[in-house]
Amino acid sequence: MAAEGMIRVATGDGTMGQDGQKLFITDAIGPFFRGTRHRRVNWSKIPFADFQPEGKLDEARLSNVAREFEVFCAHAVAAGFNAISLDDVAHLADSADYPDSLRDLVAGCRRCFNRFLKIASRYGLKVFLTCDVMFFPAGCDDALQKKIALPDFLAGCLRELFSTFDGIAGIIIRIGESDGLDVRDVFRSRLTIRTPAQCRRWIAALLEVCEKFQRDLVVRTWSVGAYRIGDLIWNRDTFSRVFDSFDSDRLIISMKYGETDFFRFLPLNPRLFSGRHRKIVELQARREYEGCGEFPSFIGWDYQRYRDELLAGGANLAGIMVWCQTGGWTTFRRLTWLKGSSVWNEINAHVTVRLFRDGMSTEDAIADWCASNGRGEIAYDLLHLLRLSDEVIRELLYIDDFAEQKLFFRRLRVPPLLWIFWDQIVITHAMSRTLDCFVRDGRRQIRRAEIALQKIDRMRELARRCGLPEEDVVFERDTFEILAAAREYFFLPPSPEREQRLHSLARDYLQRHPDRHYSVRLDFHPAPLKRRTLERIFRVLIRRQRGYRWLDRIVTLRLLSWLYPLLRRRVNLLPDFASERAMGIDAVFK
Repeated sequence: MAAEGMIRVATGDGTMGQDGQKLFITDAIGPFFRGTRHRRVNWSKIPFADFQPEGKLDEARLSNVAREFEVFCAHAVAAGFNAISLDDVAHLADSADYPDSLRDLVAGCRRCFNRFLKIASRYGLKVFLTCDVMFFPAGCDDALQKKIALPDFLAGCLRELFSTFDGIAGIIIRIGESDGLDVRDVFRSRLTIRTPAQCRRWIAALLEVCEKFQRDLVVRTWSVGAYRIGDLIWNRDTFSRVFDSFDSDRLIISMKYGETDFFRFLPLNPRLFSGRHRKIVELQARREYEGCGEFPSFIGWDYQRYRDELLAGGANLAGIMVWCQTGGWTTFRRLTWLKGSSVWNEINAHVTVRLFRDGMSTEDAIADWCASNGRGEIAYDLLHLLRLSDEVIRELLYIDDFAEQKLFFRRLRVPPLLWIFWDQIVITHAMSRTLDCFVRDGRRQIRRAEIALQKIDRMRELARRCGLPEEDVVFERDTFEILAAAREYFFLPPSPEREQRLHSLARDYLQRHPDRHYSVRLDFHPAPLKRRTLERIFRVLIRRQRGYRWLDRIVTLRLLSWLYPLLRRRVNLLPDFASERAMGIDAVFK
């Protein structure tokens, strides 16, 4: 049965947003990835460089996206969304300070995106543009910084943009993460805001423009932990210093449901209840750390629990943002609501918006998806399949002994999943040593893995009965068999036979799934540090509380920033890809 008033507001006039409408936003970048040439795809934003061969914008190719963009909009509306996010301000805001070649590029992007805005408008979808703080145009960023203060420059960009386009409902700014190391676009972003005081100045400059033009400014608190602003996502004091001085209905604070990235085993972020400002809670339908939709990874029951806690706590929610495509660096390529899509991502997106928009239970939302797709007869079997999916992810992808612990390193909450990251499975002696320091009962984890594999076999039968992709469950079974064998390596005494089995499983896995697979990184060479030494290091570096210890203020936050480059060369427990993907692990130590 639907619950009344599932998103409660306290904005004075009893509304959510200036037109009284709650925001149900999803990202609409999927159509722009069709035909991308990269083997490993950076899903953090639209790959604009793909549309600029030899430095010039291919307007015809960019315009061809419109057909699939319209298909996406139709599906998003049918699922229950009323707004979309699109990348990004950098490629659409013109400036007289740009060279002619750059202004020509921006003009071409504007012509194409004007068409996308019109399509979204026809479907009744509000459009929010994303913006990294701060983006810099190649070749002229130094000159810009000398000529004008960066907050004033970005405020001018928004002023020009709002004056030109009527179809922009607001801006979503990201201050704690920037472009990945692999981005080669003419515009690249880098971290610019380092302190709460700087953040306030930026918000004040942008908010003044948004208020004048009656547009929303959505400030994301997500951060990779760099600089003093890096704990904004969870630190009460930092959060207060940034936001307390603002009193505007145009300011919306957007934060992920947990205190770190989109993982399970996380309590609801307490900052969602902080302050009087309107909030957006960020949720993820395409689970970037749980297969990206290549196999079932249902999240409905977690999201229902978060929703109920938000309601009980009286959170002042403006709405939700459901990432259906954005996030991660992977070889997996499915595009939500488009040809070759993942039905598992679509189920997650549909259920999520029904939970928050209509107050449905998870079970009713699953039945609603079935009815909406003319498949009402499969509702019971699909419910069973998704229940098993939720259990398998918890029991075999995660190691609950580790995942349930509240651990902090520097300004970050430690992710509850360490040995699987995006499309990488890390099975190394160093990882085994690390897990051994935190996991109490390794044999129990091995037994849980065996039971979970049996559940996947049942899921395969249910997928066949539902007429859903059985091959996805087969792929999951083959992948998770490696994960189960890895637990034996992690938690049982060393054995050449176990190492050989892992090599054989990884080799057979690649042969069975040459076109889509996880990269299995095997390294059984002894780690440089003994367990006792590693435990002592973790006691110094890792804390079990949010607040900083004196040890953190002196050692992990200060000395470690200076010593990290040297330590990394001498003792490196992290796999190479940690320094090659996203912003690189170095950003954590800034």
